[in-house]
Amino acid sequence: MNNNLIITLALLTSTQAFSKTFDCSSNLKWLTETFEKNDAGFQYIIDIKGENSYAAHNKLYTEKASQISGLNECHTLLNDWTEFFRTGHLNVQLIAQNQNTSEPTGASDKEKIEKYKNTEQFKVDKKDFDNYIKKLGNNPGFEGVWFSEPYTIGIVKDDKNPNREYIGFIVKSTSPNWQENQVKLEIFKSNEGKYSMKYFMSDHSVEDFEIVELWGKTYLRAGSGFILLKRVLPEQKIDENIDRYYNLMYAQKPYIEKVSDDTVLLKIPSFNYSNKKIIDSLLANNDDLIKSSKNLIIDVRNNGGGADTSYEKIKPYFYTNPIRKVGVAFLSTELNNQRMVDYMNDPDWSDDDKKWAKESLHKLNKHIGEFVDLKESIVNIDTLKNVYPNPKNVAILINNYSGSTTEQFLLEAKQSTKVKLFGTTTAGVLDISNMYHVESPSKEFKLWYGLSKSHRIPEMTIDGKGIQPDYYFDKTIKPYEWIDKTIEILNHK
Repeated sequence: MNNNLIITLALLTSTQAFSKTFDCSSNLKWLTETFEKNDAGFQYIIDIKGENSYAAHNKLYTEKASQISGLNECHTLLNDWTEFFRTGHLNVQLIAQNQNTSEPTGASDKEKIEKYKNTEQFKVDKKDFDNYIKKLGNNPGFEGVWFSEPYTIGIVKDDKNPNREYIGFIVKSTSPNWQENQVKLEIFKSNEGKYSMKYFMSDHSVEDFEIVELWGKTYLRAGSGFILLKRVLPEQKIDENIDRYYNLMYAQKPYIEKVSDDTVLLKIPSFNYSNKKIIDSLLANNDDLIKSSKNLIIDVRNNGGGADTSYEKIKPYFYTNPIRKVGVAFLSTELNNQRMVDYMNDPDWSDDDKKWAKESLHKLNKHIGEFVDLKESIVNIDTLKNVYPNPKNVAILINNYSGSTTEQFLLEAKQSTKVKLFGTTTAGVLDISNMYHVESPSKEFKLWYGLSKSHRIPEMTIDGKGIQPDYYFDKTIKPYEWIDKTIEILNHK
């Protein structure tokens, strides 16, 4: 299985001109026909919700599509249509945008600067601003200079605009989309004394966050951690727990760290196949450290998935008894089977993997229109030779952004008597998996959908529900406190 949770897909752009005869109805027709024929979860949901419900859904969206003449509006409608089926492993991506609202692919820095030059500005005298920041002292609140790659942002009280409490502006940017003094964020105060934020993204679109709070004196967090700014000035005493959390959440690659005398932390930001070699090498180089530690914490918060093979080398460290893996069946169609051809032509795939893809393609092509098991048994059992005395306890940190392959990892790991899950419920996007994509005839949209259906259905479904933790961390336990809280629980006598 090669799952890949697409929680946020980047908007791609093209030089294709926007057509005055844009037809949303034809794009909706393409979407419905393609999805009905090729998605592994289509009939499963129809059997649950019924043909009449689906017919009413299509009638409603057909009427809506006939009234839409804009590309972006149609993009929203197409994605709204898919929510009838599920919220994960299914997405319509926009690949052609109106040239009036997005720079073409390959746009120069000069063109990007020109495009966004009319963004609101908050001009300050640099010397006066520096002096002001220096005088803020040890309790600066939101005011100061903050950093979040690729931006350095100044935040000050906005005395000139009664509608907002604070304004954040660009002090320095390595992105051509944002220039010095342009307004990057606004902070508002509610009647209850709480704060909210408007944050302008890379493309200057706006995101609203209801909760804005300081973590210690060195971090500013908006939403559920979607925006996390680190203070640059005025310098404040660093809270090591918060600093560690910041590094964990922004880690690009897996790493291992000793976090207490008897506890090792393994951070896996993603199970993408590109991380497999890094994970395997990391474990090999730290094998003695892990096996000499009483506790192992595996942090898969915000890990949206990847490839099952990426976590195979982790399993020996938590293994205690045979692990049962319930497999999937692949829906065989001409379009779906093209993925095996893609694998056979992938230079990153080994000869053995390409051989598997070739054999799978042959088997799939013999059963067009049917669900096909690529393995001999729907349940496979992993039996390892050794049960290591250490680590004695394995804690896995999870949250609502842990999904897809990560959830498959959890289903296997939680069968061990050593393993407990800590945190909050996972994303719930696993039952329909193995994503593939196809472009619309208009070349304006790309549909990502699922090729396989789990044999766990319907007795043990994950989609829409997620996997619950053994130890739930409620809102009174801040995310940066999770590691210490986990160590406390593991060492409780």
